[in-house]
Amino acid sequence: MRIRHKAWAKPELEACPFYVPEPKTLRGHWREQFSQPGCPLYLELGCGKGGWISQAVLQYPQVNLIALDIKNEMLGLAKRKLEAAYAAAQQPAENVKIAIFNISYISDAFAPEDRVDRIYINFCNPWPRPKHKKRRLTHPRQLMQYKAFLTGELWFKTDDDELFEETLEYLPACGYRITYQTRDLHASGFAENLETEHEKMFTDEGKRIKFLIAQPEDET
Repeated sequence: MRIRHKAWAKPELEACPFYVPEPKTLRGHWREQFSQPGCPLYLELGCGKGGWISQAVLQYPQVNLIALDIKNEMLGLAKRKLEAAYAAAQQPAENVKIAIFNISYISDAFAPEDRVDRIYINFCNPWPRPKHKKRRLTHPRQLMQYKAFLTGELWFKTDDDELFEETLEYLPACGYRITYQTRDLHASGFAENLETEHEKMFTDEGKRIKFLIAQPEDET
């Protein structure tokens, strides 16, 4: 999705106390950046405008959360949405960090020592053309990188049928066990769902939301 350049985004991010300007420098030390380093650590890959992360920081007050996106324009909007959420709840922004990062190189920013308890991938680009599929956030080359630091679950949502079905194939091939799946999330009765902007838009268009939970198999 294209987004217009926002001149305010970069300076606002640089002045934001929960923005991480050099995420690679924190590799292996993400937990230490939070006031409660012993709390679970959740990571959202491709946070977009912040619809999910701005809900999650309040839904999970005893969890530390990190949100990444490749565009500073998107991250700037997410930053504003987070600030609004914390202000409305009258809570300090202590359990979140945000950063600009190319997720294709996620291993450069996260190490096994970071012990991420949960990864969220919400409505990522489906990259339908065969030559572009390797850019998917659920492509095997990405899933293998996540395994290095993911100690818990991967939660994945999409409206795209092909992406979902092919991800169901990617996961076991990469050593993940699928523990939950549904091709109609809103009719499934699954309770722990935070609806994003894209999710509402796709639902209004009559599209069914696909969802799964997977975790790396114990290889010991």
